[in-house]
Amino acid sequence: MTEKCKKIALVTGGSRGIGRAIVERFLQEGMSVIACGRSDRPDDLDTAVDWYSVDVANRAAVEGLRDTITTQYGALHVLVNNAGVQIEKTVVDSTDDDWELLMGVNAKGVFYCCRAFIPLMAKAKGASIINIGSISGRAADPQMALYNASKAFVHGLTRSIAVDHGKQGIRCNAICPGWILTDLADVAFALADDPESAKKDALARHYIGRFGQPSDIANMALWLASDDAGYATGQMFTIDGGLTAASPVNPTLF
Repeated sequence: MTEKCKKIALVTGGSRGIGRAIVERFLQEGMSVIACGRSDRPDDLDTAVDWYSVDVANRAAVEGLRDTITTQYGALHVLVNNAGVQIEKTVVDSTDDDWELLMGVNAKGVFYCCRAFIPLMAKAKGASIINIGSISGRAADPQMALYNASKAFVHGLTRSIAVDHGKQGIRCNAICPGWILTDLADVAFALADDPESAKKDALARHYIGRFGQPSDIANMALWLASDDAGYATGQMFTIDGGLTAASPVNPTLF
């Protein structure tokens, strides 16, 4: 972002991982940052951040947060829908409770936030919605049926918002991370019969030579939030170290 700004940004799921990195990056740029999550305020969160304990799967809670932001700030320029959960099960193994939890946060939560904040954002100049999708929304990861489906929903909703609300001055894009070293990645590797071998194999498929860091996604979010990205909308930006660029042949064979 070339300009120092006082844009107002809301980051859901901002307590840790990718969300936390985005919060910190936005603060560095001079934005006024609001963050929320289902937990209490993290003890080590910068005091400049306004924190709200909100479950985005709860419509009334999201609308209450919208009302608070409208009253206290009067505007919202950037919305980052980052809150998400992960469940490692096939369709057959998934329960109704799994559906309610994962689709509630990953799909319904994104929908609720977009629906609640689009009217407020339409009043701002250069508004940008940034949804955190996934490469799993394009190609299915094994034993992650609901997660894969939820991210495909996010991608479709992103395109629809870009088409329907572009004339209101709102851009909407998604970032599709690959393997980013967060707690969710650790959980996924732990499911393998040999976690260390699984991690080694996954690393070999990243042609940049490393796994991603939350800061890699935060840097992309900063660009999408900025006026420099003013012509970018309705796009899925894959940030995965080259993982999905190659053929599925095992690189260790060569």
